[in-house]
Amino acid sequence: MDIRAYNREAWNREVDQGNQWTIPVDSQTVALARQETWSVLLTPTRPVPASWFPHMRGTKILCLASGGGQQGPTFAAAGGIVTVLDNSPHQLQQDRLVAERENLELELVEGDMADLFEFKDDQFDLIFHPVSNAFVPDVKPVWREAFRVLRREGALLAGFVNPVHYLFDYDLMDEKGELEVLYSIPYSDLKSLPPDKYKHYLESGEPLEFGHTLEDQIGGLIEAGFLISGFYEDIDPSSLIGQYIPSFIAVKAIKPVTAGI
Repeated sequence: MDIRAYNREAWNREVDQGNQWTIPVDSQTVALARQETWSVLLTPTRPVPASWFPHMRGTKILCLASGGGQQGPTFAAAGGIVTVLDNSPHQLQQDRLVAERENLELELVEGDMADLFEFKDDQFDLIFHPVSNAFVPDVKPVWREAFRVLRREGALLAGFVNPVHYLFDYDLMDEKGELEVLYSIPYSDLKSLPPDKYKHYLESGEPLEFGHTLEDQIGGLIEAGFLISGFYEDIDPSSLIGQYIPSFIAVKAIKPVTAGI
C-alpha cells in the first residue's frame, strides 16, 4: 500500500468533514497575532510556552505537516516568514483561504514530512511540527530531515503521541467504558489490527496511524543530532485514557552550534 497516498486522501476527507485540526483560524485570531498576542498548540489542549519561541518578526519558519489554516497564518500574522508543508492539498487550501482573506504571505508546499528535498540545508530558524508523525510508519527520517533543514541553534518544536495510547481497544472501551490492553508497541494500523478490524478501518477511510516507541521518538531526536531543551505532557480530553495518564508529549529540540563540525 502507498501509505502517503492513502493518508493524503484520508486527510482530504477529514477537511471535508470538519475535523477540528482542519478548521482555519478566524480574523480575530489573526488580528491579535498582528498585535503579538497569540498562542498555538502542539498537542490537544496545552498551549506551547511563549518562552519556546524566538521573536517572530523575520523568523524563517517551517510548519511541518502542519496544514489546516491554524499555526501557519498565526505565525505569519505575528511577523514570521512562513512555509507550510503538508501531504494534504485540502489542508493547504485552508491555509490559502486564511492567507487570501487576511492578506498574509504564506508559501504552501505539498510534500512528504520524511523527505524535504524541496528545502536547502540550514534554511529555517524554527520548525513547528504538531502531532503529525503518527501518520508515517517510520519517524526517524522525519527527525533527520528536520535536522538538516534547520539552521544551527534553531529549534524544532514537536508534538507526538505517547505510545501508551495505542495499547488499548477503543471500540471495546466505547462498549464497556473500560480500558483493555490488546496491542503492543510499536503499533501499526496495517499490522496490528485483526483482519476484520483492519477491513472495517479501511472502509471507514480514516487516516492510517502508527504508534512509535519513545526510543524512536525521543531517542530518534537525539540520534539525529538534536539536544532536547524543553518537555511537557498533555492529556487527551476526548478519551478515557486521559483520566489516567497524559497521552501526548511536546518537546523543544535544538540543533547545536557544533552540528556538522
